[in-house]
Amino acid sequence: MSQNKYEALFEDEDNIFGGTPKSKYHDIANQANEEIVEDEMDKIVAKYAYMEMLLSEGKGYDYDVFKDFDMFALENSRQLEEKKKSLYIEFTGEIVCRLDS
Repeated sequence: MSQNKYEALFEDEDNIFGGTPKSKYHDIANQANEEIVEDEMDKIVAKYAYMEMLLSEGKGYDYDVFKDFDMFALENSRQLEEKKKSLYIEFTGEIVCRLDS
């Protein structure tokens, strides 16, 4: 299994972030410029739409991508939680990097 590039940050997340990656994302997103946050959210939604399209490609009109997602999430819950933490940190970083621009 490949090592998560943010793994060291999760060892003691309450002390490093003063909360979880999810809570820090929301803290920063709530304080940041609304236009920056909206733009970053649009990028997230575009990636989500692209991934959903890739997953359902060639599977027919009535294919339920969420059924597959739910099954995968159930079978890989620990890895999914770690990936979510990484993504929250990445998304937070994207907002923070744009604050000075």
